Amino acid sequence: MNLSVDQLHLLVLNVGFAQHNGDWNWKNVRSPFARLYYVTEGAAKVVIGSEVYQLTPHHLYFIPAFAEHSCVCDAPFSHYYIHIYEDQQQGAGILDSLAFPTEVDANPIDQELVKRLCDVNPFMKLSDSNPQAYDNHPTLVSNIQLNLRRPFFDKVESRGILYILMSRFLKYASPKVEVRDDRIHQTLAYIRKHLDSRLDIDLLADKACMSKDHFIRIFKRETGETPNVYITKRKLEKAELALVTTDLSIRGVAQLVGYDDYSYFNRLFKKNAGITPQQYREKHYST
Repeated sequence: MNLSVDQLHLLVLNVGFAQHNGDWNWKNVRSPFARLYYVTEGAAKVVIGSEVYQLTPHHLYFIPAFAEHSCVCDAPFSHYYIHIYEDQQQGAGILDSLAFPTEVDANPIDQELVKRLCDVNPFMKLSDSNPQAYDNHPTLVSNIQLNLRRPFFDKVESRGILYILMSRFLKYASPKVEVRDDRIHQTLAYIRKHLDSRLDIDLLADKACMSKDHFIRIFKRETGETPNVYITKRKLEKAELALVTTDLSIRGVAQLVGYDDYSYFNRLFKKNAGITPQQYREKHYST
């Protein structure tokens, strides 16, 4: 997988240090941003699907965007947290396209790096550890704007630290969807880069040099999903992110992910999320 560091545009939404005493317990958390933790003392658990991860001191932990998870803590526990938003300037996000390990050993200098990131960005500390208090549209948009308005030298230092910390996970990362067929691998890369376009199956099959029926069959064999299902999931994830991190109108969000038919986008979103785009945004307005 050919990646360029120029494609990676990461912003810090929140960073800080938190101490808990059995009160870090949140169920079914699902956010449009990724989380990175550095544990200093104590122990806690993060449950992602059927996997249970023990959080232990001097380790780094990464939870991808949109990964539903629960936090479990019944004893003293201290950690640094970093919430990360990827500005997908080229139409395809690197964090979204890779599968990362959840846990890696921390480098001896990592704690000092995280502390420095906190010092550079004191206004990005959370006032409350409850996700409902910060995982909402006004707070996310405000933090993104604060990030963009910082002095240039602070941006450079912050981004450098964040890149170093993420490199610990990138070292072990692999393409999110492991496929054996190079034609499908190239198709997935094309889809991720063109989520703002109408992705026609005939066009994708033609690019893969296959008939439409053969392309659909091979795509499903390699990914476990039909092309339409895969494309819809990726488009709606991008729409969710835009709904809570931008002030685009609903129609603007629909166009951002390649849907000119506003009514169709609304129906499709509700079918998959259970609520309309407007209801989704309003849900994230409440704290």
